[in-house]
Amino acid sequence: MRKPTIQDVARQAGVGVGTVSRVLNNHVAVKGATRESVLKAIADLEYTPNPHARRIAGGKSYTISVLLPVLTTEFYVRLLDGLESAFQEARYDVAIFPLLDRSRLERYLGSHTLAYQADGLVMATYNLTQMFHERRLRTQQPTVLVDAYADNVDSSFMDNVAGGRLAGEYAAKLPGQLYAVWVETELDQLFTTRVFEDRRSGFMSEVQAAGRSVRAEYTSSFDSLAARNTAATLLDDAQAAGLPCTVFASADMLAGALLDEVRLRGLRIGQDVRVIGFDDQPWAAERGLTTLHQPVESMGYEAAQLLLSRLNGYKGPPRARRFEPRLIVRGSA
Repeated sequence: MRKPTIQDVARQAGVGVGTVSRVLNNHVAVKGATRESVLKAIADLEYTPNPHARRIAGGKSYTISVLLPVLTTEFYVRLLDGLESAFQEARYDVAIFPLLDRSRLERYLGSHTLAYQADGLVMATYNLTQMFHERRLRTQQPTVLVDAYADNVDSSFMDNVAGGRLAGEYAAKLPGQLYAVWVETELDQLFTTRVFEDRRSGFMSEVQAAGRSVRAEYTSSFDSLAARNTAATLLDDAQAAGLPCTVFASADMLAGALLDEVRLRGLRIGQDVRVIGFDDQPWAAERGLTTLHQPVESMGYEAAQLLLSRLNGYKGPPRARRFEPRLIVRGSA
C-alpha cells in the first residue's frame, strides 16, 4: 500500500503544498481554520512527514539541543517532559547533552560542536549571566534558559528565593531546633547554579525575621548514599541536642533520605522530627511530605514555547517567565 505524501494531504485539505509545510513547521502565518483542515487531512490519511525531506527542503535540522547538568534526578526527568511535550507538538526532535562537569561545558562553548548544529538551544539551571554579558556563548541560533535567569536572553525560571521564604516562614513557627540541608553545587563560577543559594537566602531571611536561628546547616550531593549519611549525621546532632526539631531539606530527594532515617530510628515523623522538602516530586504525597510544589513541567513547556516563538520569527527583546512555588502542608511537618 502506497504511503500518503504531502501532495495527498494538500489535495485533501484543498490547499497548496507550501501551506501544509507551514502547518507541519508550526508557522504562525497559517489561519486557524486552514490549520485545522490540514491537521484533519493529516490524521485521516495517517500521513507521517519525512524528517529527512524536511531538513533538506528547509535547510533546518528540526532539532533542539538541550544542555542539562545531569539526567539522573527526578527534577530533570520532569523538566524534559515539559520541554519535549512542546517541541514534539511543533515536530522538533530533542538532542540531550548531559554536561556532568565543567570540562564538558567548556567543550560546548565552541560553536563548532554538535550541540550548536541544532536550530535552537536550551540551557538548564546554569548561572550563565556572566557568559552572556561577555559573549562567551557563541550561539548563532535562538537560545533559552530554563530553571535559570539572565537579563539578556529568554528565561523560564522558578522564584527560588520566594520558595525559601515560604519554607522559612513556616518552619519558624514550629517548635524545637531548626536545621537545614543544602545541595552541593560547583564552587567554580563558570559551572554553577543559583538555585540552592537562592533557596537558602529566602529561608534564612525569614527565619531571622522571626527571631529564630538555624542550629546547624549540612550539605549533600544527590548521591543516595551521601544523602543518607548526611541525614544520619544531622539526626545524631538533633537527638543529642534534644527533640523535637524541624529540618528544611532543599530538595525532596534529601527530604526522602531524612524520612527513611527517622523511621529507622523509631522516631515519629511530624512530631519528633518535622521535615520540609522542596520540589513536590510525584512520590511526595504518598509519603506525606510537606514540601514546596514546583510546576516543573510547566516551566519546561514555557521555555520551549519561548524558543519556538524565536524560531517562528519573533525578534523582540528578551522575555522572562517567572514561576512561584507554593507550600503543600502534609503530615511530615
